[in-house]
Amino acid sequence: MPAKQRGATLVVGLIMLLLLTLMVGSAFTLSTTNLKAVGNMQVREEAIAAANAAIELVISSAFIDATKDESIEIDINNNGITDYTVNVAKPQCVGFTLAASTAASSVTLGTMSDSTWDTLWEITATVNDVSSGASATVRQGIRVRLGNAQKTNLCS
Repeated sequence: MPAKQRGATLVVGLIMLLLLTLMVGSAFTLSTTNLKAVGNMQVREEAIAAANAAIELVISSAFIDATKDESIEIDINNNGITDYTVNVAKPQCVGFTLAASTAASSVTLGTMSDSTWDTLWEITATVNDVSSGASATVRQGIRVRLGNAQKTNLCS
């Protein structure tokens, strides 16, 4: 018969089991945190894409006739359901310069450079998604060539 056993193997085994349990628990917590971070980044990028899409819609319309802020509904994944509502502020004229002289092919148009202006506009779109808590603001600058009368009315 062996000498009296002291249970050292049992204690070492229990300590190893405890360490293994702690490692698995921390790995689970870390992976859950990473999953939440990636999800938040995806929602933020979708909000930015929605704001950019709304700005493109505004730019492609007669935006210089806009008199107020507008809300545009965007369907990011094309499933027929609105994913984001984008608030687009009234475009602001932030500057203007006299247009460069006309190109050689446009000489027959007369003195366009005397009455043509390159105007600079800023369009701001804001997305606040209630369900995910995501928010994004996108500012886009564009240049629009306007006649003297339009420039006088819109960019004072």
